[in-house]
Amino acid sequence: MSENLNNTDLQLASMRSRALAYVIDDLLITFLVFIVFWDVIKTAGDDVTLAIAISNQFIVPIMLMKFVYQTFFTWYYGATIGKYILKIRVIDYNDFGRISLSSAIFRSIGRILSEMFFYIGFIVGFFDQGKQTFHDKIGRTLVVNV
Repeated sequence: MSENLNNTDLQLASMRSRALAYVIDDLLITFLVFIVFWDVIKTAGDDVTLAIAISNQFIVPIMLMKFVYQTFFTWYYGATIGKYILKIRVIDYNDFGRISLSSAIFRSIGRILSEMFFYIGFIVGFFDQGKQTFHDKIGRTLVVNV
């Protein structure tokens, strides 16, 4: 797969743009977690052990928030807020159009799995000709510049 996709004006997004979009999205999720769980978080105070114990309680809700956020935004808008800010979007690998809900679901699951296993799924994108990460491959998607 080339940088410029088959006589179209589409160009693959750089891994740098994708990484910055990831950071923006993760900061947004973190901010939401702090808002939603602030009453529980502030009880930890300066006790690091208690803070770790409390944060372990949030793993499932955080994963669910990430799943819903990634799935909805990539399916409905073609981009998360981070991707929108960086002017990149997610498209279908086969027809370069909007991705289906099932592709968005598989992509989101793959993204969470990539995070859980030391971000190896993200690293794959650096060595792939189409810059596809693990979650792009299982969601059958590409990330392109707008």
